[in-house]
Amino acid sequence: MAKEKDTSNLFEYTEESIKSLDWKEHIRLRPGMYIGKLGDGSSPDDGIYVLVKEVIDNCIDEYTMGYGKTVELTVEGKTVTIRDYGRGIPLGKVVDVVSKINTGAKYDSKVFQKSVGLNGVGTKAVNALSNYFKVTAVREGKEKTAEFEKGVLIKEYKEAKTVEQNGTLVTFIPDDSVFKNFKFHPEFLENQIWNYCFLNAGLKIIFNDKTYVSKNGLLDLLQRKTNADEIRYPIIHLKGEDIEVAITHNNDYGEDIYSFVNGQHTTQGGTHQQAFREAFVKTIREFYKKDYDASDIRTGIVAAVSVRVVEPVFESQTKTKLGSVNVDVDGPSMRQFVGDFFAKELDNYLHKNPSVAEELKKRIEQSEKERKELAGIKKLANERAKKANLHNRKLRDCRLHLNDEPPNKGKEEFLARLGESTIFITEGDSASGSITKARNVETQAVFSLRGKPLNCFGLTKKVVYENEEFNLLQHALNIEDGLEGLRFNNVVIATDADVDGMHIRLLLMTFFLQFFPDLVKHEKVYVLDTPLFRVRNKQETIYCYDENEKQAAIKKLGGKPEITRFKGLGEISPDEFAGFIGPDMRKQIMRLEQGDHIQQLLEYYMGKNTMERQEFIIENLKIEMDKVEEEAA
Repeated sequence: MAKEKDTSNLFEYTEESIKSLDWKEHIRLRPGMYIGKLGDGSSPDDGIYVLVKEVIDNCIDEYTMGYGKTVELTVEGKTVTIRDYGRGIPLGKVVDVVSKINTGAKYDSKVFQKSVGLNGVGTKAVNALSNYFKVTAVREGKEKTAEFEKGVLIKEYKEAKTVEQNGTLVTFIPDDSVFKNFKFHPEFLENQIWNYCFLNAGLKIIFNDKTYVSKNGLLDLLQRKTNADEIRYPIIHLKGEDIEVAITHNNDYGEDIYSFVNGQHTTQGGTHQQAFREAFVKTIREFYKKDYDASDIRTGIVAAVSVRVVEPVFESQTKTKLGSVNVDVDGPSMRQFVGDFFAKELDNYLHKNPSVAEELKKRIEQSEKERKELAGIKKLANERAKKANLHNRKLRDCRLHLNDEPPNKGKEEFLARLGESTIFITEGDSASGSITKARNVETQAVFSLRGKPLNCFGLTKKVVYENEEFNLLQHALNIEDGLEGLRFNNVVIATDADVDGMHIRLLLMTFFLQFFPDLVKHEKVYVLDTPLFRVRNKQETIYCYDENEKQAAIKKLGGKPEITRFKGLGEISPDEFAGFIGPDMRKQIMRLEQGDHIQQLLEYYMGKNTMERQEFIIENLKIEMDKVEEEAA
């Protein structure tokens, strides 16, 4: 019998195994626990935007306490400067507040009631994750300044006299060793700014000399998120103490709910969003005196709900999901608070506005009719999905999903990693094979399409259950009943960069826009960018994503480097692919701009040929030909 190899010395557990990290070392070692995913700025939930948010949150807390009505945000290249006109950090505590963990005034609820930043970590994380961080506090004619590098104090200035207004000024440059190749995209910052304004009516935010302000709060938010010709009835706008809601319906499938707690956009929902969904259904049933199915009541809903609570409990440092909490320390539960508000205010509104009540009833009954027509088809489709052995044949699943229950131990780190959960939707055995071999099995799944999907523009949801590919895809994503059950934070369309690949991409985009638009509206759908060229010599390999990058690579390498044009994903080896879908993955988000009308977009791009589309193609072809001729000259 062979003697087992003694490995005891390899895994010794001694006093030397125990490490003590100071606050900045821990943040830099585990940044995901504090700011979610890192990213390069190409996604709205990348870490660089969380850094901006953490600083602005403090400015907003000053505003909600009645101090300072203006916040100034300037982004120049990679440098961010934020100035508020609140009370200013007490001068003797400026260094401590931004560099000592568990230090801050927000532990005193009398000073910062119903604030979002209660754990004293926010600005410390920004400080630790910045190459350069500078803070200046102004109070009553005096100022105090301190400068840091990666959380380390490099210069502390003495208090000095000033004529500046009270408030706090913060400048920082994110650490490019943490956020690799990062770039701020103004549209993502603008979206953040609008949310702050909608949730704090009257607040003025000046971003790079452009002023943002909202007079009507969540009513303005819903008007920005919808089109007047899409909605079924005028937006219902209700306000109470510590709660505000805005509600309407359109003809889309699914639910589109924007939820906020103390000004924080809770993208993963939580107890307040669930309380909203339940209270809305209960009030509607009681008003119409009919036991409508909950899904019929909520299908097509577009809504926003904002609550303010004392000492909110979030499920992670990034504050994207609210846990169990009472509205006040000894106050009602969230369910009771929201339920009581709806029972009174929404019921009163519907009685006073019978035309709105009638349109809402028509929308509910339309959903009821469609659901009953689909009932038999759905049952057969679900049975087919089971027989198809989805998780073996079509889906190479990962181990971590959005709807997983967090463990008791390591919960913070687990929740931080949920942002990485990704599904790649690809076509063909070779492409799916390369991604499958290269992926991270913990957080990345692969769904394989068979051939081109159906163009589903203008079709009803019946086709989702009748078409095998669509049926299996919605089961893989777990979106049949809406975003609540979504298993992946990122849905990435990964197709070849040729004509067929582009066509498949458009057909998948049409599928999501037609039947699951809330996935797009909540910015969960992406398109994978893979390199078109590989340029290399014996010393170096450079991957290029367009012609300009290719020419720059040829110039850099000199001589006559080997140039490979990737025609399909299957031509990229798994070893190479690992770099393209790793931490530095390039992907473009599928976004809807303000004013975009989904049905008009689909009609233009995916409907029958129209003169407008033909003219667009001809005109842009002329522009491209002119460019080619100019470059040739």
